[in-house]
Amino acid sequence: MAWDGRTLGPWTDEVDGADVVINLAGRSVDCRYTPANRDEIMRSRVDSTRVVGQAIARARRPPPVWLQAGTATIYAHRYDAGNDERTGILGGGEPGAPDTWRFSIEVARAWESELAAADVPGTRKVSLRSAMVMSPDRGGVFDVLLGLVRRGLGGRAGDGRQYVSWIHHLDFVRAVGRIIADDSLAGPVNLAAPQPLPNAEFMRDLRAAWGRRIGLPAARWMVEVGAVALRTESELVLKSRRVVPGRLLEAGFAFEHPAWPEAARDLCHAWRSVRRGSLR
Repeated sequence: MAWDGRTLGPWTDEVDGADVVINLAGRSVDCRYTPANRDEIMRSRVDSTRVVGQAIARARRPPPVWLQAGTATIYAHRYDAGNDERTGILGGGEPGAPDTWRFSIEVARAWESELAAADVPGTRKVSLRSAMVMSPDRGGVFDVLLGLVRRGLGGRAGDGRQYVSWIHHLDFVRAVGRIIADDSLAGPVNLAAPQPLPNAEFMRDLRAAWGRRIGLPAARWMVEVGAVALRTESELVLKSRRVVPGRLLEAGFAFEHPAWPEAARDLCHAWRSVRRGSLR
């Protein structure tokens, strides 16, 4: 059913009596952070979360669990240790952080604050602090990164020290299923593979999975220029996101793709299969 992501309507009938509500609404952040885009990025997340909470609050038979999209970008830019849900450092106070980085933190905090404010006592609320989901789909982040490798441009970005947090799309779906079934999982839950790694290693392993030995590196200034040309933001590749799935691991969740080298090989194989299928 159609909805506008901000007002109640006939779609709320689907919430009443549902087993679970999963809200993934939000304008893509793969854009330049112009004033208009910033407003849409913020409103699409906060408004949709607010109205979903209103729909659940009015339901005669509220869903027992509500999974609300969030982002691992809420954590600080750091290299020294992984950010889990209990000991992780939230971002926003890093000295010298660009304005675009601070904006992303503001969005992440506002998103979670709106979920926390929802008065739905009969519904377990979970904030999905998701890392980049790697899938073979056209236009996804893996497709974009692999495109750089295929063109010989898949070297390190900047100094390559910034950590990349990621999750295989099949593990993302499996983790969502586990969260729905496990009543002990409420509040923030990191959806990320347990082995984040520096950008230089991440791209090296992706090149190896594709069979490309060399990839031209991009200095920070080149990343900034390229981001302008591609109408996106350099934060997506330059911010260090070292996120680990503390609560999922504590709950006994077993990742099928915990390490990037194997996951990259699997995704490259799937990417080729998808493209062969599209040519038939």
